Amino acid sequence: MPKSFSTISRLSPWLLSLFLILAGKDSGAAVAVSVGVNFTGSTFGVDSEFIPPDANGAIGPGRFVEFINGTVAVYNKTNGASVQRKSNLEFWADAGLIIAQDNVTSDPRVIFDPAVQRWFAVQVTVNSSAPDPTALANKFLVAVSTTSSPTGPWKGFSFQADPDNGFFADFPTLGLDGDAVYISGDFYSAGETPEGPGLVSIPKADLLAATPTVANMHWFGVMDYAVRGAVLQPAICFDGSATGSVLSIGDIGSDSSPHTNVVWFAVQNAGGASPALSSSSFLNVLPYQVPDNADLDAPQFTALQPDGSTTLMANDARLSAKVYAVGGVLYAVHNTLVNGRIAIRWYRIRAADHVLIEQGTIADPNLDLFFPSIAANQYGVVVIGCNGSGAATFVNSYAYVGETKNGTTTFGGGILLQAGAGSYHDIYEIIAQLLEEPVVPSRWGDYSAMSVDPADPTRFWTIQTYPSAVDPDTGGTWSTQISEIIATTPPQLSIAPAGTNVLVSWPLYASSYQLQTTTNLINAGSWSLTTPTASTNGLVISALVPKTATSQFFRLTTP
Repeated sequence: MPKSFSTISRLSPWLLSLFLILAGKDSGAAVAVSVGVNFTGSTFGVDSEFIPPDANGAIGPGRFVEFINGTVAVYNKTNGASVQRKSNLEFWADAGLIIAQDNVTSDPRVIFDPAVQRWFAVQVTVNSSAPDPTALANKFLVAVSTTSSPTGPWKGFSFQADPDNGFFADFPTLGLDGDAVYISGDFYSAGETPEGPGLVSIPKADLLAATPTVANMHWFGVMDYAVRGAVLQPAICFDGSATGSVLSIGDIGSDSSPHTNVVWFAVQNAGGASPALSSSSFLNVLPYQVPDNADLDAPQFTALQPDGSTTLMANDARLSAKVYAVGGVLYAVHNTLVNGRIAIRWYRIRAADHVLIEQGTIADPNLDLFFPSIAANQYGVVVIGCNGSGAATFVNSYAYVGETKNGTTTFGGGILLQAGAGSYHDIYEIIAQLLEEPVVPSRWGDYSAMSVDPADPTRFWTIQTYPSAVDPDTGGTWSTQISEIIATTPPQLSIAPAGTNVLVSWPLYASSYQLQTTTNLINAGSWSLTTPTASTNGLVISALVPKTATSQFFRLTTP
């Protein structure tokens, strides 16, 4: 017999709403979770010579794109097979940009936008030969693909990050919505002196034109940390439910005191001739803090490893990964300190009126959890990816899956995606030890990424870093791990009037289910298969069923 558990709510004598409840593995929420495709992407010394890699990537139609420091790789999402690989410089050259000989590119971000079937990418340039790169102006690099294929042509643009003062842009972030593409950076002057966050908006239509252009981009200048917060993350929104939203943290670690502000503001009229910024709203949140680090004489997260060291840099309380918007809700995540361990703080914020809907903390008494990234789908599933390490655990790659029900989000325990091979120390830390110099912490991260498969929103993809090998003399080897997390909730049937018929609809991910009907709920054996002509529109399957004179009930069942 087909397996189905159903609850019914009556909408009218002939119109019924039906929900299918499935008994699945409990991960702390009513979500069936499994790990799908799971493979190692790039490796230090083989595919890239950069430390750290800045693990970033996104899933698109048929392909996963890994864009990290040193390399851009494209993989087949069904089996992880490598399809294409280029260096960063080759990527930008193929996009029409020649990078100055004394420059490198750094801090990559990449997004696939299913609404327009295009890829967007950004990096900054860094003068690698300068004694102090922050003393020199640098450039934003932005590229858009000309098709939905990441292996096809891209069009690139280069422009000075700060045209007003020539400040140096670090840690670029990338967001987009139906109106514009947004690029932000954290700006410095000579001596690594922080100056404030900056923001650029580019009309999206201009980048999608037959002849793409950035001529109408708008530079909002370098702004005050006290007004706009630190490290801006423009939201990524594909469904039109949020426009121009930007989130930041009120204080990412200027001191080790607890802080309680998340900052929201918006870019208004971003696709028009005169974009402007709204005033900032300061959302009062649970306290977050960054501890003092004795080695650096400044607030800084460092992760514990099994060799007893606490020299692995986990940075600060910034929103290091993208803000993800779906269904009018902004999802954001960063780190804080809980009982001496690095923990994850997550937020759900309503985009329309920037009200904090919900916040929570994921902590483990035995692990430091760091460099988190977040994404959510329209079915109420939220997935966070992160690294985790501790006294008995090397740096591993994890996912935490949650579900929002009746306004409350509940996460299950950590799911191991990839185990680390040993305690990680980079070559710079080892050299400092050999020379008996002050401690030089090992760079790690500086972020991870999470994205939702545009072809199936029950499939989430994350890219993270893990130590794949260790050598006490030459330092550790980092690799990236690319993982698919499959998280399905019970599919919901919806029914709406359509003339002399009713329109019965259910999610595309439940395409293998069968539609059954009955007019008698008391008789369990009265259910029968119905096979109306169904059509698919995006991620929804729909079928027209004639109205009947008596009450009619529907359910989905597994074959």
